[in-house]
Amino acid sequence: MELLSEHRCFGGTQRFLRHDSAEIGLPMRYALYLPPQPPRALLVFLAGLTCTEETFTIKAGAQALAAELGLALLMPDTSPRGANVAGESEAWDFGVGAGFYLDATREPWARHWRMESYLMRELIPQVQRELGLDDARTGLFGHSMGGHGALTLALRHPGRFASLSAFAPIAAPTQCPWGHKAFTGYLGEDRSTWAAHDATVLMRAQAAAPYPGGILVDQGEADKFLAEQLHPELFAAACAAVGQPLQLRRHAGYDHGYYFIASFVNDHLRHHAAQLIV
Repeated sequence: MELLSEHRCFGGTQRFLRHDSAEIGLPMRYALYLPPQPPRALLVFLAGLTCTEETFTIKAGAQALAAELGLALLMPDTSPRGANVAGESEAWDFGVGAGFYLDATREPWARHWRMESYLMRELIPQVQRELGLDDARTGLFGHSMGGHGALTLALRHPGRFASLSAFAPIAAPTQCPWGHKAFTGYLGEDRSTWAAHDATVLMRAQAAAPYPGGILVDQGEADKFLAEQLHPELFAAACAAVGQPLQLRRHAGYDHGYYFIASFVNDHLRHHAAQLIV
């Protein structure tokens, strides 16, 4: 681990770090906020397309309440960088290139684009060990592409997270242009492989509610991506079908950006703290 910078923040410490990832095969960056006291729980935030480990860390304003609640905050980068894959820079324009929080199976992406394995097998367990926390005190949330990642990883890995929420998630990627482009690029044309990374499909396959304490989803009504790309109503219907408690909150006038996230991030921190801290 290489400490890139460290900053005093609300009595705690905001760190930016870099390490050589065995899963990705490239250096990866992440941000970690440590509250003033030994952390009582870990909350992992997955950012969206075009973002880095700095975006939520700098823009969301989450550290003040995290310090009060005793939450450590882990903000990974969204994607591999500097792989020198042909077409990598152009791919960012339509979503392939940004990690989408899955393991690619199609070349040229399969070697490095392994964000699911990186998070679940490497980074999150490593940070948990360092902080002396376990799955029962780890929550997951995210925004947009990261909201997709939060919902799908939580459903694909039962028991690994004790609480779950999302801001404006891509809730049914098999039914939207962003998902079609990313899944075609990473997984190929066989759409039967796509369903394993669609939160709505995964929720409908549950035998019982995986998060009985409830899932929180916030969505801005002025979000320009809402109608074509996000489809929270499909995820809500899937939750209802299996009896999963879901609080889907729609907010008039709010868009897809970080002013929206900053407005409601404290609600998400409290939602997770209520389930992680006993």
